[in-house]
Order: sequence, then C-alpha cells, then structure tokens
Amino acid sequence: MPSPHDTGYKLLFSHPEMVRDLLLGYVPGEWVADADFSTLEHVNGSYVSESERQRHDDMVWRVKVRERWLWVYLILEFKSEPDPWMAVRMMVYVGLLAQNLIREGEVHEGGLPPILPIVLYNGLPAWKPPVDVADCFVAPPRGLEPFRPRLLYHLLDEARLKLHPVDTVRNFSEALFSLERGQSVGEVRQVLQALDKMMRSPELQSLRRAFGVWVKSLLRRKAPPSTIEDINRINDIMEADTMLAERIEGWFDEATRKGRLQGRLEGRLEGRLEGEARVLARLLTRRFGELPDWVGVRLKEATEEQLVCWTEAVLDAPSLAGVFVEPPADH
Repeated sequence: MPSPHDTGYKLLFSHPEMVRDLLLGYVPGEWVADADFSTLEHVNGSYVSESERQRHDDMVWRVKVRERWLWVYLILEFKSEPDPWMAVRMMVYVGLLAQNLIREGEVHEGGLPPILPIVLYNGLPAWKPPVDVADCFVAPPRGLEPFRPRLLYHLLDEARLKLHPVDTVRNFSEALFSLERGQSVGEVRQVLQALDKMMRSPELQSLRRAFGVWVKSLLRRKAPPSTIEDINRINDIMEADTMLAERIEGWFDEATRKGRLQGRLEGRLEGRLEGEARVLARLLTRRFGELPDWVGVRLKEATEEQLVCWTEAVLDAPSLAGVFVEPPADH
C-alpha cells in the first residue's frame, strides 16, 4: 500500500505546474524552446488495466511542441530498492499507450506521435538497473543483434540530482526535491518561504494545498512522535511558522546522523561487492575466455548472495551461461 507521503507526491505531480517544471528543469534537449506549456494536460490512462495500475504510479501527460503533441509517460517509483526490470515494464506501458493512440486515431503522416518515458525515483540506493531495455536481454546469437528490443527511458534519480542552493530555488519541482533532501530546519524554512512567495496567485492555490499536505507528511515521517501534534496544528505550512524552529529542530539532527551512518554502511557494502565481482570476472575470463557484455551487466547488478553462488559454480558449470543459472527455489 502506498504511504501518505507517496500519495502526496502523486498528488503534487497531478498538477501541470509540477510536470512543466520537471520537464523544463530536468529533461535535456532544445525541444523545450518550441513547447507550449499552456497546452500541458493530464491524459486518462484507462488503456492500462486495473491490475497494471495497481502495480505502479504512472501518469500520462501531453504537451504541444510546435503543432504536434509530445506524450510524456511519467512513472513515480517509490520503492526502497531499484526495480531491475523497470525497462521491461516501461516497454510494456509505452506499448499499451501506443496501441491506445492508434485506436484513438492519434496518427499523423502515417506515424505515432513521440513518447517521452520518464522514471522519477526517490529511493536512497543509487539506481543501477539498465535504462535501455536492450540491456535486460543476454546477447543474441550472431547476426540477430538488430532484433534485440530497444527502448530507452529518462531516469531522474532524485537523491543524486544536482540542485541549486535552497535560497535560489528555481521552480516547483526543484523546491520539492530540496525539501526532500533538506538537512536542517533552516533549509526547510528557506524553501517554504520561497514557495510562499511563488504560490500566492489564486490559480496556484490547489498546488499550494497539495504542497502543504505533502510537507506535513514529510515532517511527520522524520519527526519524533512528540512533535506530531504540533505539526498537525500548523494551518498553513507555507508560512514557515516559527514552530518549525522552536519545537522540532532536534529531529533533523537525528535524521542527518542516521542518514550519514546508513550512507557509510551502504558505501562499505557496495565497495565489497565491487571487489567480489572483479575477482569473479577474472575467474570467469580464465576459464571461459573473453566475457560478453551481458556478463558485466549481471555482475554489476548482483547481490552478495548471487556473487557467492556464481563463484561456487565457476569450477563445475559446463558453460559460461551455466554459471548464472539460478538454483531451484527450495535450495
């Protein structure tokens, strides 16, 4: 079940201003100069079955670039661990969208409109799964390489985005990411004060309320239980009222210490796994010769348990592919 924090995230990105700023700030290309963001609109994803909709948080938008529509398929990925098969999922979802566009007659000059697939990931571990579905498949037999599926999605790994200093927040999406990554009450208050100035016009009141809901959820998630009542009593979180400074400063310090400890532990584990993968690569090369690209991908994404299993299989496996055969589920 999605948490209230994740639900608030999805509510924020149901507003065109958030999607506009995400595209302007974090998607490269000269196309933005030709985009008319006043045409940006949310499209009903009814072409996806109910069971599929329950598996992910996706949104489909479209915006006119010159005289033609650009379709944007945005997936909000809230998992604590990256999905190794996201590229395959995205290939399926883009295919479903393309089929729907054909049914709806959204075809121009014999072709479908462009589709921009985006994954916005807000987990702590770095995103290492392939962003091209071709890398999810092992190398095909010689001569069949052109038939390997291809589809590339644009990854936004939120924890590793380059953000401007909090006192120069440029747009709504950057404000969201700055709040998520804020390391002190002072930083949070600065961003909220900037948002307060940016969101005073009547047409932005719905987005202002959505930000208020999400920020309260953020504070509840990080704060100790003793502060929850104080947070609930804040009427307008955008006013950055002094309660944030006077009553709940301590929880940020605690969260920062925990985050640094977790980062050190993850760094040590990652370094150890990389070392084990290099040793296994040398063993495989010595026994089977030059390694194909797919082996490097498997080693890079492997868990500690998988590396141990594959290392034990090096001596007895009849072939390179045999090393990577997963053991039965009951072993």
